[in-house]
Amino acid sequence: MTTPWGDLALTRFPEDPRERLRAWDASDEYLLRHLAEQEIPLSGTVVVVGDRWGALVTALAAHRPTQITDSYLTQEATRANLDRHGVKPGTVRLLTTQDAPPDRVDVLLVRVPKSLALLEDQLLRLAPAVHEGTAVVGTGMVKEIHTSTLQLFERILGPTRTSLAERKARLIFCTPEPSQQRAANPWPYAYTLPDGIGAVSQGTVVNHAGVFCADRLDIGTRFFLGHLPDGKGAQRVVDLGCGNGIVGTAVGLANPEAEVLFVDESFQAVASAEATYRANGVPGHAEFRVGDGMAGVPAGTVDLVLNNPPFHSHQATTDATAWRMFTGAKRALRPGGELWVIGNRHLGYHVKLRRLFGNSELVAGDPKFVVLRAVKR
Repeated sequence: MTTPWGDLALTRFPEDPRERLRAWDASDEYLLRHLAEQEIPLSGTVVVVGDRWGALVTALAAHRPTQITDSYLTQEATRANLDRHGVKPGTVRLLTTQDAPPDRVDVLLVRVPKSLALLEDQLLRLAPAVHEGTAVVGTGMVKEIHTSTLQLFERILGPTRTSLAERKARLIFCTPEPSQQRAANPWPYAYTLPDGIGAVSQGTVVNHAGVFCADRLDIGTRFFLGHLPDGKGAQRVVDLGCGNGIVGTAVGLANPEAEVLFVDESFQAVASAEATYRANGVPGHAEFRVGDGMAGVPAGTVDLVLNNPPFHSHQATTDATAWRMFTGAKRALRPGGELWVIGNRHLGYHVKLRRLFGNSELVAGDPKFVVLRAVKR
């Protein structure tokens, strides 16, 4: 990536030499160029929200910025990119969306996230630290910035306008008005589940901002809940890519002897999963872990993996995450252990499972979704 301060060699995480997706885009370059051309002072507390792979804080490392991210993979990519450029540990402060933000923010740089709810939550959490002199600049690709995005900045921070588009990227300029009235932060959001979906019928779901389908049960998960395995006994079960944790919670309610591990790369998701699990009074044992899929789970220690893999990485459509989840699940499963997958029918996950496990069984299907089962031989 070319910046006003030199060229940077950046990678995503986990690093893959076959990866064709870059660790930055035109909106990152546009923001950095604007900071340099307008000579915006970076001597105070610089906070970067939503940095995708650490490109922004790596470029601005000399100014000791604070990064706030919901993504474990982003944090790991940031560490690797900082290390690659000789930045000493601790120079850049790495916070998650679950951590308390800085008390004062002099420069606020926002990489607009895909989730409007996550943007709302983060702006509301940061608003008390923003003052009249704070420079607030957002950035994103044109397709990521909508009228609702600008209205959110204006409602929470102050008057907002946008730049002209350059290379399909756009900037957001906001003039803070700290004295303006703001509504209370609505996140996390909780709702009651309907009947007819097994062990979690009439249960409670808790969603932190940014978690998929935050205000209702999505149709894929509903379908999965109706076709979960009915195993009993002291099973070690993993809810892989757990989201709000309702699938793992259903397993725990149906089988109190099960030990359930909830794993997601989103800090918001794992916090949601734990809150959902606690809210339903599950009697069994559970562990909640933010990480890269099954990495860190010892080989041959798991009886059952339940997975609804994502097929997007930010705006890019890719099966790389699903493949990594499937291979990690196979390594962690005991012989005879099972991977159950819910996915859109058109994604063809049965092909990948047959290639990896040597088998794939259709458990259930409808015109949109399939539930597949693969057994480790």
